[in-house]
Amino acid sequence: MSDAAAELDRLLEIMARLRDPNGGCPWDLEQDFRSIVPHTIEEAYEVADAIESGDMPALVGELGDFMFQVVFYAQMAREAGHFSMVDVLKSINNKMIERHPHVFGAADIATADAQTVAWESQKAHERARLAAAEGRAPSALDGVVTALPALTRADKLQKRAARVGFDWRHAGEVTAKIEEELAEVRAEIDGGDAKKLDEEIGDLLFAVTNLARHLNVEPEGALRRANAKFERRFRALEARLRTDGTDPAQAGLERMEAAWNAVKAAERSESVPGAFHRP
Repeated sequence: MSDAAAELDRLLEIMARLRDPNGGCPWDLEQDFRSIVPHTIEEAYEVADAIESGDMPALVGELGDFMFQVVFYAQMAREAGHFSMVDVLKSINNKMIERHPHVFGAADIATADAQTVAWESQKAHERARLAAAEGRAPSALDGVVTALPALTRADKLQKRAARVGFDWRHAGEVTAKIEEELAEVRAEIDGGDAKKLDEEIGDLLFAVTNLARHLNVEPEGALRRANAKFERRFRALEARLRTDGTDPAQAGLERMEAAWNAVKAAERSESVPGAFHRP
């Protein structure tokens, strides 16, 4: 038995012990499929955060936490007689072999782009078979789950629609659409209709997501990095004000903007190779 298989068996044994009605963990015993979902989502984001920060030691732990979620679901399913971890592993093994005929079969797919096309084509056939089994017409949007973050889901919906030809021809058309949506937001601000304003803001965000897609920018990651940049700069702003003996909450907008601009200028200076830095 390999080390990986041995450690997986150990993890399965630990999970079974945690869920044992005789001496198991009370918290683990109280959980069900629905109650674990928020933890699974949180763990996925913590994996993404470790990757974004380049922290490999943290990534080891976060991947372990994420894997524990899968084992937790499998244990609950085994207890209820639905399936086991073996079934989960068989499912993904079979799917990967089926979706990579150029690796495990005789198909000839030479490039990553060609593989992407083949992969999406195969998934489309799978969705069509599912639709037929359910007695309904297939849609290009089938399989884009509603539980995704809204920004990620918008990107996926747009990509699916684009595959069947429903798309802007180039990024310039999308920027024009953004300007149109922004004008409609301004009109609703003046109009004072909260429901319509909510709708127009949504349309604006959807259009910006479309622009990111046309420029080959992954919007969820771009916004995550923008969040990180804002947090880094704002914390530096707070530190700068406190160094001057000022409580940020009492500084006022003018002083906060001056500190913000100073933080940005310092970042730009530090990013320029060969720039002079005061000791």
